[in-house]
Amino acid sequence: MRILVIGSGGREHALVASLAQSDHVSALFAAPGNPGTAQEATNVEFAANDIDRLVDLAQDASVDLTLVGPEQPLVEGIVDRFEAEGLSIVGPPQAAARLEGSKAFADQFMARHDIPTASFRVFEAEDYDEASAYLDEVGAPIVVKADGLAAGKGSFVCSTLAEAHDALDQIVQERAFGAAGDRVVIEERMEGEEVSVLALTDGAHYVLLPPSQDHKPIGEGGTGPNTGGMGAFAPAPIVDGSLLTRICREIVEPTLQGMQEEGTPYRGVLYCGLMITEEGPKVVEYNCRLGDPEAQVVLPLVESDLVDVFQNLADGDLRGAQLRTSPGAAACVVLASDGYPVEYETGVEITGIEAAERLKNVSVLHAGTRRTDAGTLVTDGGRVLGVTALGPDLPAALNRAYEGVDHVQFDGQTLRRDIGEKGLAHLEDA
Repeated sequence: MRILVIGSGGREHALVASLAQSDHVSALFAAPGNPGTAQEATNVEFAANDIDRLVDLAQDASVDLTLVGPEQPLVEGIVDRFEAEGLSIVGPPQAAARLEGSKAFADQFMARHDIPTASFRVFEAEDYDEASAYLDEVGAPIVVKADGLAAGKGSFVCSTLAEAHDALDQIVQERAFGAAGDRVVIEERMEGEEVSVLALTDGAHYVLLPPSQDHKPIGEGGTGPNTGGMGAFAPAPIVDGSLLTRICREIVEPTLQGMQEEGTPYRGVLYCGLMITEEGPKVVEYNCRLGDPEAQVVLPLVESDLVDVFQNLADGDLRGAQLRTSPGAAACVVLASDGYPVEYETGVEITGIEAAERLKNVSVLHAGTRRTDAGTLVTDGGRVLGVTALGPDLPAALNRAYEGVDHVQFDGQTLRRDIGEKGLAHLEDA
């Protein structure tokens, strides 16, 4: 099979690396890809949301199956366009991708279908004064979110009213996230531990990837502004069999049923970002694609041939499908540029990747890198690399990942040294 992966981050490198292991694959393409994907795929310099050119690429290169990494093209309707051209693609249609494209839509959908989540209010940008007054009324702690896509940075978990008003100002007055701030969602702040559960679904049937945990804040101990994710591990020890059953019965299945009832069946990857509260699991957010960096830890644990699974997804039939996973664990530590997630420098030389990858079961996944005309690898984004490791258990995977981290060097390198600590605490308590 000839497969196209759309995107340029660590998630897409992880996808390409996993797909390259399949005997079904005869050619891999990545658009636009990165220096990591170029090791096993042909990079094509088309932007991930340049849908017209991507359609032409799929046709001209006789692509049999397309996988979409980032959310933007999904929300913009790439699946509808590909399918209209008779091209096989994995992902939800545009109407279903609203689960990620609009936080207001997602919250209202969950309210209609009694799916557990935080209480919320939605305000239009022109109702700024009303939203500000509502903040004063409910007080802090509180969560303030831009309605649209904001690369994982449009959600503010506020401990004080001053923080909440500042978040509202950034979204609505300063237009920090552009049109994503045309509406703002103000939510109850849920207390508990966050978990990511990803389902591959044809709209009615589904299989689960191993539950994982992301680390969104830039600082250790969960401090500082949110990022796209500073690291992850899987499986998440907090999710035992009984909790996973509740998640399926109370969240995954009602979501799929609700989307069917509303005439927008959900196909593809359904990412459920959850808070495990004292009352049980509640939805923090939906994503319409693989998480990043969750993909970097869940995909290496899959022992089944992913091409078979994704082809069944594209064909719309997962009946009887099973997903075999490794009994071990995976951990990923993200290396970011100094100043991320605000302002940061690029073009900084990177060294030590080869030394890190000589370690057993360690791989370095490229996220924000490029090669200069002279062939030097340099930084080219906020999140630069994800050092990922496999181990027989979580402690071993984390130790290997950090051992790999210590070999990689670039000026201004920023990382968290506490990835996986919550998971380790649960193992100690078990």
